[in-house]
Amino acid sequence: MDAKDILGLPKNSFPPQEKKSRPPKESQRKPDGISREVYALTGGLAPLMPAVDSSQLKRRPPPDEKVAWQWLGFTSSARKDNLHLYHWVRVVNGVPPTGDYSFAKYNKSVDITRYTDEEYEKYLTDPRWTKEETDQLFDLCEQFDLRFIVIADRFPSSRTLEELKDRYYSVSRALLIARNPSSVDIAAHPLLKEPYNISRDVERKRAMSLVLSQTRQQEQRDEEVLAEAKRIAQSRIPAKVSQESEMAVAPNAGVEVTERTIPGETVSPPPSNAQHPLIPVPPPLSTENASTLASLRILRVYLRTYALEQMLQAASSTAGLRTIKRVEQTLQDLGVNLKPRVPTKAVCAEHLELRKEILTLLNLQKQLQYKEAEGLPFREGSFTETPGTPKDRTFVPDSSFGGNELCTCNLIYLLLGILSTFY
Repeated sequence: MDAKDILGLPKNSFPPQEKKSRPPKESQRKPDGISREVYALTGGLAPLMPAVDSSQLKRRPPPDEKVAWQWLGFTSSARKDNLHLYHWVRVVNGVPPTGDYSFAKYNKSVDITRYTDEEYEKYLTDPRWTKEETDQLFDLCEQFDLRFIVIADRFPSSRTLEELKDRYYSVSRALLIARNPSSVDIAAHPLLKEPYNISRDVERKRAMSLVLSQTRQQEQRDEEVLAEAKRIAQSRIPAKVSQESEMAVAPNAGVEVTERTIPGETVSPPPSNAQHPLIPVPPPLSTENASTLASLRILRVYLRTYALEQMLQAASSTAGLRTIKRVEQTLQDLGVNLKPRVPTKAVCAEHLELRKEILTLLNLQKQLQYKEAEGLPFREGSFTETPGTPKDRTFVPDSSFGGNELCTCNLIYLLLGILSTFY
């Protein structure tokens, strides 16, 4: 008897729900060489660390190879006292391994330069150091492999760490110079290329101790000051760049007006009352170069070759692809590289100026060909062809003509226009 019988409800009041069939699990076969417990724990997942190949797990040694571990003695070439020690060694077929101790190759020592009494008297004398102290310093440097913290702790006299380092490196540098008279052979040696500076080392440690002794409040105050300085510098960059670009573009106003004039036209000279001293002024930058330099200054650090490529693109933006190829062909004919081999500031400026002059020359040649094509019919003097409409040619009367001649000419042009409409 259940709840449905107590409430008087039919047993099949709700339609039976279909059970969703679960997809069958893909059975994975346990790989060979792995126990069932380990495979059940890992679940068939790949291990995090590289594992040994399963084929090598139950690999047996060859039948003719007998491996045993024996307690054997050995000596190491890293020790000078010929100490005899023991360790476990893998012995195959009763033949113990031969050769030096395997870890002796990791014993690296510093090559300490030594000097003779004659060299010391001739090159290494110092009123602040005696020969006995110098000998002790070099003995400790050889013993402790230039670990100057340990050397300063073991040094008998009261010398600072910086004084010990300065004495060692000054003696080594003097010996290197004395034993190599030719400075070319030792020019790249670290002792000469980057000599030890005791004052800079002392100042560096003093500054480091000041930084490490700061409190948390002082560090926060310094971070706030640096963040504010960075914010101010970033806010000034756009104004500075725009000001510099305006200053660079302003002198080019007259130059651009002159360059934009149509070939053949004349520019009115300045008034005679304006007297200006003849002062040689360097050629200013063009508008494209000024804008390119303004954008490059935002990067702060850039290669000069990259700046040259940007300027070339800006200078050639108005020219067509065929004109750019003609400019490059002219450079090759002149024996000039397309890109300077030594891109200094002066070389890049001259290269850009040369490209602009070549581009101006090509434009002048194109204008000359255009004008010659226009003037060709007039030079040949052939007026036999029927003229076009009156709009194609404008008649400018001469002041010497009378009234009858002017009327006659007007009638002739009118008749020619009417005939051109029929033919």
